[in-house]
Amino acid sequence: MKQSPYHGIFFDLDGTLADTAPDLVAATNQLLIARNLAPKPYEFLRPYASAGARGLLEGAFGISTDHPDFAVLRDEFFANYENALHVESKLFEDMDSLLDQMDQANLPWGIVTNKSERFTNPLVELMGLHKRSVSTVSGDTTAHAKPHPEPILHAARLANVDPSKSLYIGDDIRDVVAGKAAGMKTVAAAYGYCGCKEPPEAWGADYIVNSPLELLQIIFPNKAKSKRY
Repeated sequence: MKQSPYHGIFFDLDGTLADTAPDLVAATNQLLIARNLAPKPYEFLRPYASAGARGLLEGAFGISTDHPDFAVLRDEFFANYENALHVESKLFEDMDSLLDQMDQANLPWGIVTNKSERFTNPLVELMGLHKRSVSTVSGDTTAHAKPHPEPILHAARLANVDPSKSLYIGDDIRDVVAGKAAGMKTVAAAYGYCGCKEPPEAWGADYIVNSPLELLQIIFPNKAKSKRY
């Protein structure tokens, strides 16, 4: 019996594959503390983590990319984060089990993130995923970042899989837009940071999941039915 209808599975990193918000928020609050400002509550900043430095600086300081202080704050944030990007970050609960099952089924999986290679590569290695992911594509690996489909298509090429027979999973509307444009089926990870204004139900994804465990039912529908997950 064929275990999965898909030839390849691709994940966004922050807020989908791994819970990296604790370290991202810590790096942001360092900026506030250094300026004698009160740190923001974790739960307040968590949704902004989906948009990286741009989102977190908006949440912490109320500024956008055209603000004169943005570049300085961004570079300081990057330095803070680079020095402590794997303190509390970890795979979401049940994600490691899912990855194990994909590995056992010889189902290739990869990572497509808008995070720059400067942070993606060391984080993926520290998490022990660098030898398991068949393709790890960052926001600056290709000429475009999501929501452009090129990073996802590049990941599929590296994995040698047909995009139309693959699945992309993410916690932001940009992930769904990019995945659909690449010709993949898409999953909205509602358990993630979901920082955009539209709720996951409005993103147009083929599936919505509230936990990584629910991904098992999509990736291995026959196995899930037989074990009644």
